Amino acid sequence: MKGELIENRVIVWNIEESRKLFSQGYYGKPIGIPKPKIEEIDAPLILDLIEALYLLENKKITISKSKRKVTVEQMTDICKQEHHDFDKKYLVYKNFRDKGYIINPGIKFGCDFAVYEKGPGIDHAPFLIQVYNRSESITSTGIVLAGRLATTVRKQFILAIPKGKDNVDFLALDWWKA
Repeated sequence: MKGELIENRVIVWNIEESRKLFSQGYYGKPIGIPKPKIEEIDAPLILDLIEALYLLENKKITISKSKRKVTVEQMTDICKQEHHDFDKKYLVYKNFRDKGYIINPGIKFGCDFAVYEKGPGIDHAPFLIQVYNRSESITSTGIVLAGRLATTVRKQFILAIPKGKDNVDFLALDWWKA
């Protein structure tokens, strides 16, 4: 499958490839289809940079820019320019994807990622993930805000704290009513 890097997105122009890629793990968003079903995909697929790098590393797509092939190293450099703390966020993304979860940007929830067990449109994301550095302090107000948000949308808030190059520690917050 082929993708084209345009600014900070990768576009899969071929409709059949778009449908196939989406069906293999809910990768990307079909242009102009807000809640896509696999059989309804009749538009190019937009991948964010983290998804595109993951797919490139796993040899599921090739990426070109101005008709030149983009390597994993080049794509990693592009991602680092676009994303604050990219290495840490990518480690968390990869950790969940490698375990079979569907992971999407969590911007509408005010966090880094929303994680699905089955996929958008099939189930609701049970987890909201915020990536933290080991040395970063978290205020009590920040914890309360995260917990209230997650509880309001019926999700569990998880702090993901990368540990070294390959490991991630997770701290899940649950609210109890007294």
